[in-house]
Parts: sequence; structure tokens; C-alpha cells
Amino acid sequence: MTKNYGFSTRAITAGQAFDPTTGAVVPPLYLTSTFVQDGIGNFRGGYEYARGGNPTRDSLQDQLAALEGGVAAYSFGSGLAAEDSLLRALLAPGDHIVMGNDVYGGTHRLVSRVYIPWGISLSTVEMSDLDQVRATIRPGVTKILWVETPSNPLMKITDIAALASLGHEFGITVVVDNTFASPYLQQPLSLGADVVVHSTTKYLGGHSDVVGGAIVLADEELAAKVAFIQFGVGAVSGPMDAWLTTRGIKTLAVRVDRHSSNAQAIAEALVGHSAIERVYYPGLPEHPGHELAARQMKAFGGMISVGLRGGADAARKFAESTELFQLAESLGGVESLIGYPSEMTHASVRGTVLEVPDNIVRLSVGIEDLDDLRDDVLGALDRL
Repeated sequence: MTKNYGFSTRAITAGQAFDPTTGAVVPPLYLTSTFVQDGIGNFRGGYEYARGGNPTRDSLQDQLAALEGGVAAYSFGSGLAAEDSLLRALLAPGDHIVMGNDVYGGTHRLVSRVYIPWGISLSTVEMSDLDQVRATIRPGVTKILWVETPSNPLMKITDIAALASLGHEFGITVVVDNTFASPYLQQPLSLGADVVVHSTTKYLGGHSDVVGGAIVLADEELAAKVAFIQFGVGAVSGPMDAWLTTRGIKTLAVRVDRHSSNAQAIAEALVGHSAIERVYYPGLPEHPGHELAARQMKAFGGMISVGLRGGADAARKFAESTELFQLAESLGGVESLIGYPSEMTHASVRGTVLEVPDNIVRLSVGIEDLDDLRDDVLGALDRL
């Protein structure tokens, strides 16, 4: 976009020009697998076959690039498909990844179960400790620093700018999973990161009705590599999924404002409750990453984790006792969800250094009325 529009203006207008034929304000949904050519090899508007390009997917990709400040964005059928395509573009057998010790379990599973057998090595480290990260880097061999902030599910906060500077000392690509924050709260490329990845299923889609993933890049050469992988491997998002994600993004700012204010109030209400050992939320002053989060995020987001004093039994009972907070995997939708990471989202990392303590419960705070959500959580805790 040529003008320096604000975030919500970009969310609503980037890639969303009205249809020139009919004047429709919402661009059409292109439910087609192929495109008629204007003579052999003469593509109409650059379109040939929907794996290679679809106007609906292109609209979403333009929207994503505008929100994250990237040179290009690519949309995939899931967050893990996006991550896999990025890893294929960056790695060759013998390369090494340094990853945070509290990343999404599916990301760790992808690398440990798919890429390590392919000849990639992996080290996990406390990303908030720059000395540890530096000591873990293998010069000339480490190709990726994989950062997730806030992390899933322990809500660790990582200094993106500091890690980007460190990674670039060694010629390493710095990747940030921005799913929890969304581009509304945090823009890693502006802090020096090279690549942003998203599960667009979460806050970007925002309504728990579509699965998708995205990669946004700051470098045109790497973007071209990812574009080829997207085309060559073909794990693209379908047009309906892209259209639903675009529709969700248009209300991202107003939704995340409400997610964040609700979560802040609930986190504050949980502090000091007799059943709670610890509240993991970066909006709390006692959170070790609070000051850093306040610098690199617009607000603190809608995700909270809590540690229960009663251990696994109390955690399981709490997760199964709420009413408005529904027991389900995923996050970032308008409705509130509750989960037990040890046996749900992070079951695949049991027995590893990423194992989630069995007294942890994760809350995805929705945009329902605050009083109702707070009463639901506190009431379930009081019944333990």
C-alpha cells in the first residue's frame, strides 16, 4: 500500500479493492480450480491453476503482508504446513535449529519427528537467556533461531530485537511465531526478525471456523524460495478458507482489544486465589517478562495459564468444571476455551525438556461479557 495507513485501515483495505465489474465492496470468492487462458501460455491476470495462484488467496496474502510489514506473505492449509514449507526453504541435511524450550508442541513434533530423521539437528534453550542462546549456536551450522513470544503455554516473553541482533551476528534466520500476539499486538519484522509465522486458525481467523497458516517475510530472496515451495509442494489454503480468514482479520483489532482487556481482568482476579499456585500472564507486574512485553507489545493478549496448587487432579477437575470456558484445543476465537496442555496441545512433548507441568491449565479468554467469564472461572475454582 502506498499510504501509511493505520492498522485497522490496513486490515480492512489491504488486498480488498472493490470488484471492478460489479462494484461489490467485498471481493468475490473465487471457487475455481483452473483459469481459461487467453491463448497458450497467456495467463489472464497471471492465473493458470489454483495451486499456483487464486485471487482470493492473493487478497489474503496482500492483507497479511500489509499487517506485518513484510515484502510478501504466503497462505497455507494449516500453521504446521506453513512451518514445514519455511523449514524446507531454509534447511538442508546437516543444518541445526535452535528453538525455545516452551514452543508449541506441534512445532517441536514437526522438527523432532520429521526433520531430525531427515538429518537436521535441534537444540532447545531458554530464549530469554542470551548467553545460553549464544552458547548453543553452532557457527556456520545453525541456520534458524525459532522464537515464540508469548510462548505456549507458559507465556514466556522473549526479546525479539536482542535475539535478532544475536542471530544476525552469525548469519542466522530469525523466525518468530506471532500466533499468540497477532500482528495487532506485536510486529516482529519491525524489531529485526526475518520471518513471522502464524497459525491463522487462531486470532487472525478469530471465529473457530477455519484452519490455516501463514508465513510473512522481510527478504525478497527468501520470499521467492517460499513461493516456490508453496507452489511446488502445494499445501495452499483453499479459497473458502482464505476468504473466511480475510473476513476475520477485518475485525482483528477490536476483537483483540476485548480479548486483552478481559484477560487482564481475569488474570488479576486469579492472583491470590487459594487454589492457584501461579498465574502466567505477561500483563501482571510480577510476571518476569512484564516490562519487556510492555515495550514490544501493544497490550498483553488473551491467553492465560495457571498452575493449580492441587496438582494434576485439581487441574483436570478445573478444566472440566467451567461452563462458558469450553474444554477444547485451539485458541483465539471469540468464544472462551479451556485446555489441559499436558494431555491436549502438548501431549507430544511429554518426556522431553518441553514437557508441560501437569498442574497447568490454559485459558483462551474470549470476548464474552467480563463478569460472566470471571464468575465462571472463579466459581469453578471455588468448587475444587
